[in-house]
Amino acid sequence: MTTDVKDLVEEKYQAEVKQADIDHHTPTAGAMTGHIVSNLRILDVKLHQAKWFMKGFEAAAVRPLYDELIDQARKDYDMVAEALLDENELPPSTTEEYSNYKMLDEDGRNKYLTTSEMVDITAHDYNTENLFVTRAIKLAEKEDRPALAATLTTLLKQNNHAIQQLQALLGKTAWEGLVEEDDDDDDD
Repeated sequence: MTTDVKDLVEEKYQAEVKQADIDHHTPTAGAMTGHIVSNLRILDVKLHQAKWFMKGFEAAAVRPLYDELIDQARKDYDMVAEALLDENELPPSTTEEYSNYKMLDEDGRNKYLTTSEMVDITAHDYNTENLFVTRAIKLAEKEDRPALAATLTTLLKQNNHAIQQLQALLGKTAWEGLVEEDDDDDDD
């Protein structure tokens, strides 16, 4: 690479870093969706961790679902990143960026948990992901980005179905233990 090309690459990269910093301090649909892309990359790792380390009789029954979830998470990762590119946004694309923008927690200790505990963590991860998805949908609608909002709505539907399947394995309804209900309907 010539010096001129290196300088141009560096200039573009520094502009990207500066814009990413601005976007993440003033939430935009693009920035929020960047968090989603990062979460999807981490979710793939966490789904593998759970699948690989499940033990006991229930593990044999649960692994096929995890294979489906892994396949879907990988498709979603590409779908959402491509939607950002279509919107002239830059999705996170390095391990450092995923680490900086992810909101899902990883823990090597999880491999020693029971299969049910791993399933519960996975359901909570999808619920956490949905916090960002619903916020990004609202921002996309506010910013008049209907294609991005549609992609994110598809992701929300798929995440909700994953939650329902995982919760059913635990003997729970779709949102039981994930969504806090407001017990105080009075304004007294």
